[in-house]
Amino acid sequence: MPTLASEPGRSPGDSSRFDTPKAVHRAVNCARVSISTWRNSIMAIEWKGSSLARKVFLRLFLLVMFLTAFGGAALAQSSAALGGTVTDATGAVVPNAQVMVTNQATGVASATQTDTTGAYLFPALPIGIYRIEVSASSFQTAVISNLKLDVATALTRNIQLTVGPATDKVVILAEAALVDTTTTSMGQVINDKTVQEIPLNGRHFTDLSLLTPGTLTPPANGFLSAPLRGQGSFGINTAGQREDTTNWLVNGINLNDNVQNQLTFQPPIDTLAEYKIDNSAFPAEYGRNSGAIVNLATRSGANQYHGELFEFFRNNDLDARNFFNPAVTSNGTPNPQAPFKRNDFGVDLGGPILKNKMFFFLAYEGLRQHQSLTVTSTVPSQDDRATVTSATPAIQTIIALIPGANTQQPVSARTPGHDIDGQPNTFTGFTGGALANVALNQGSADIDFELTQKDRLHGYYVIQKDLRQEPTAGGAIGANIPGFGDTRSGLRHLMTFSEDHSFSSWLANTVRLGFNRIHLTFTPNGLLDPVKFNISMPAGAPVASGLPFLNVGNALGFGGPTNEPQGRGDTTAVLNDTLSWLRGRHSFAFGGEIRRAYNNNIAFNIGSFTFNQTGSAANNNLKTAMQNFLSDSASAFTVQLGSGNDKILQPSYDAFLQDSFKWRPNFTVNLGLRYAWNSSPSEAANHFSQFDPTTGTLVQANQPYHTNNKNFQPRVGFAWDPFKNGKTSIRAAYAILTQDPTTNIVVGLSGNPPYAIPISISSGVIRVEDPSASLASTSLGPAAINQNFNDMYSQDWNLTIERQLSSSMGLSIAYVGMKATHLQLNQNINQPLVTNGIYGSTRPFPTLPASSPILPSQCTAPHPLCSLGNINQVNSGGNSNYNALWATINKHLSHGLELLGSYTYSKSLDYNSLSTGETYILENAYNPRGDYGPSEFDVRHRFVLSGFYQLPFKARRLVSGWQVGWVTQAQTGNPLNPTLAINPGVSLTVRPDVTGPIHTTGNPAGWFSNKSVFVSPCAPAVPPALPTCHPGNLSRDAVTGPNFINTDISVLKDTKLTEKVTVQFRTEMFDVFNHPNFGNPVLTTTNAVFGQVQSTRFPTGDFGSARQIQFALKLLF
Repeated sequence: MPTLASEPGRSPGDSSRFDTPKAVHRAVNCARVSISTWRNSIMAIEWKGSSLARKVFLRLFLLVMFLTAFGGAALAQSSAALGGTVTDATGAVVPNAQVMVTNQATGVASATQTDTTGAYLFPALPIGIYRIEVSASSFQTAVISNLKLDVATALTRNIQLTVGPATDKVVILAEAALVDTTTTSMGQVINDKTVQEIPLNGRHFTDLSLLTPGTLTPPANGFLSAPLRGQGSFGINTAGQREDTTNWLVNGINLNDNVQNQLTFQPPIDTLAEYKIDNSAFPAEYGRNSGAIVNLATRSGANQYHGELFEFFRNNDLDARNFFNPAVTSNGTPNPQAPFKRNDFGVDLGGPILKNKMFFFLAYEGLRQHQSLTVTSTVPSQDDRATVTSATPAIQTIIALIPGANTQQPVSARTPGHDIDGQPNTFTGFTGGALANVALNQGSADIDFELTQKDRLHGYYVIQKDLRQEPTAGGAIGANIPGFGDTRSGLRHLMTFSEDHSFSSWLANTVRLGFNRIHLTFTPNGLLDPVKFNISMPAGAPVASGLPFLNVGNALGFGGPTNEPQGRGDTTAVLNDTLSWLRGRHSFAFGGEIRRAYNNNIAFNIGSFTFNQTGSAANNNLKTAMQNFLSDSASAFTVQLGSGNDKILQPSYDAFLQDSFKWRPNFTVNLGLRYAWNSSPSEAANHFSQFDPTTGTLVQANQPYHTNNKNFQPRVGFAWDPFKNGKTSIRAAYAILTQDPTTNIVVGLSGNPPYAIPISISSGVIRVEDPSASLASTSLGPAAINQNFNDMYSQDWNLTIERQLSSSMGLSIAYVGMKATHLQLNQNINQPLVTNGIYGSTRPFPTLPASSPILPSQCTAPHPLCSLGNINQVNSGGNSNYNALWATINKHLSHGLELLGSYTYSKSLDYNSLSTGETYILENAYNPRGDYGPSEFDVRHRFVLSGFYQLPFKARRLVSGWQVGWVTQAQTGNPLNPTLAINPGVSLTVRPDVTGPIHTTGNPAGWFSNKSVFVSPCAPAVPPALPTCHPGNLSRDAVTGPNFINTDISVLKDTKLTEKVTVQFRTEMFDVFNHPNFGNPVLTTTNAVFGQVQSTRFPTGDFGSARQIQFALKLLF
């Protein structure tokens, strides 16, 4: 750890302290190297905008970097800050007192001295347990032991000295701080014991966020927040922010990708020491994202060797049955559980390389998860198959891929109404199994080196390799047959390196360098050559990459997946620097960060055929879709000719300054300013084109949108100790926080002509064996982004009152508010116009004119004009707001009990809730505010209680060492958005009209007691005419879905084999009371099973939605 040592005979405030040639030489060299590095990086920017803006920003950035090259208590990200004031018994400050802090695990010591105001500061200490020793002439030496420093916290520890001989020592055992009296942080620290021992389903650290106020169990339709099989969640919803607005930091280096801003991967939880989340008005040191800052500090070695061997085991024999998976089917036959087996195993070891100097920590974790999914589908009967002849050679060959029937299912199970001839009908069905296995290996290394008393080096590297099977991937339907889906392989890296250097007792610097990289490939399981199935794909379509996906009435799906094969390599390199300067009552911090994101995408589209149900809206049914399939008469065909591959670069540059000003001994003012320059992405070969609505043409788009150069982010707040005893605090803060745009908003531009041509055919005769014959009916749907796209920003504010209730318990009550502006909003700018409240048929841009600078060959003779279909433009016109009450009770470990409880009362409103993967399209693209309503992740009430209790049995080896842990979550339901499966000629979300109040029952068999109040906003039409529709009067997300209640429990037994070796046995029960948490009911009002819940909600952890039991064995040494 760098030491903030002062030079003998010099005052900490004396400017002559840098007079020595060695100090001057080192400072100048540091400045020269740092300025050269930063200047070269800055000059590499492809500057946009006025020369004045360029000059102003360049000078500001160089000024900040010059200051940071030389080195208030910044929160130190993955480390901790410790400071305070030394006084005597009368309250007078004691200058020049010697302050020594020693890490009790490593023996590493750091020293400084107080300045003329009696203040001392250690701005960047590794987290851990410390001993403070303070001495001064004519005073007894004060010693404070067992002082705990948590990740990304600034702890104030004032020390009072007593007159007497310095050889006399007054030893005090530190008590954990329960009240924050100096910062405006809203963060919650999850300590090492909780990280390692709380029951987590899947052992994913992202679930630790759910223990804190403001963070919610994700909605059923979450994109990043919904847990993936074997890998957990990749995002969280917290404080009213979207799931892609969290900055995940490991040792100060971000672990987000730049495509979707998702968490790149989850390093082994056994390598993590502490976890902290800040989710409102965080200080200027933090940027990049607007939602939350999650700081993860990794474990380091100590002077004693320590490690563990472990395995966690689960299988289906230990699990309760899912609510919707009875032991006996409706016809009385046994229904065995689908096989499931999970083994999570590993080893870690830490210790000294050089005692008191250099330490290591190594870890390995492996996961083997074997799982079979039950897949169901409607399939053609033998009589149906017999109707297929050589007149339809493609269907005759393809139908052999569809398994034979093994069940019977009525039409009403799929669609309303009767068969086309007016008679009821029964379809044959198939139920089978498909493998969904996961294999994962990851290893990490952590090195901590106390180079000198002024320099500390820290490095961390982790690599993860995984292989995952997704047998139901690819279709937008839940009806699949085995043999398709895809296999997903991933290789992920994270490297962090930091150097902490102390120039003096009042000046220190931390520099960090690192990168994270992810390489993913999605490969179709059925790599079948279309030619061998008598399918002649259009020229330019992917060759031998798999069959196009075939969707038959949303009841049978096979082939594909459509948008595959695909893959990407995403690398983000980060360099940041923070200078901490203690000056009297001011603790200044200056710094900046450079991020360069490199994103290589591989994007193919093997196409899809859709066979729709036909007939009137009241009488369309599955049989017509099946007949269309058997007769080779598709309703629609889509494919991408050519490749949408691209190589994207996006640099970002941030600078900040902040000041923690001690206005009064019991009143601290925190001020800060951050500036972010988030450059518009560029493509290496300029392979971007987009639709320009000002001219109605396709144009080259080397700069997809104008770079926003107005990202100034002020931060202001105060912390007040009104009774001057450290037991009560009143804190408030306001901040503007900007969001760095992702590259995902421009990825579609490389899939536009002339680089790729998205083909969409929805009229005429479309045959599977030769869809090219229908190219005359082609409509283009090019991607676009608003050239005035703005960076999203949020305004955060909060007011918090904290009170220490006892020596180990504290209470916090906070009001938290947020208003977000310029949220990403996808709009179909070529939606048919709405005239007199009715969806029309006239599009603003009906065709691509011959004058278009980019004109695909498909738009030349014999059809000189290309019709234009839906044009999805990325805009930044969304808004949201959030208001909440957060109450937290925190009891530190005492008498064997530790607990953390929180209650959140909140309301979140927006236009749409996801940046990527949005399920619902705007009901009317020309009136986004018409979709203003509760966010999809809105939850009115949420309660969480977690903790441990160490049973007070101390006698013999077999009865001592028992511990019980638990996590209980309860929250009200997320909003529901009923829709209609009626297409008024364009892709949009149609909500129904309602004729009266909506009543819900809470019964999964029928969520709505009065379904008749939902009526169609469309007038029936006789095909081929389309129905006449108007936007429904039901507002977005007007209904509340099922609640979520879950309790996880662990029972742990430590048995000492020797003084240094312990065996730990754990039993963990997830959803211990087997309470069914229901998923959303069917929300399509035209579906016969509208209002029925057909599945349970996914769990907060890795897998399952009924009680699961897991055993674990650890050997600790």
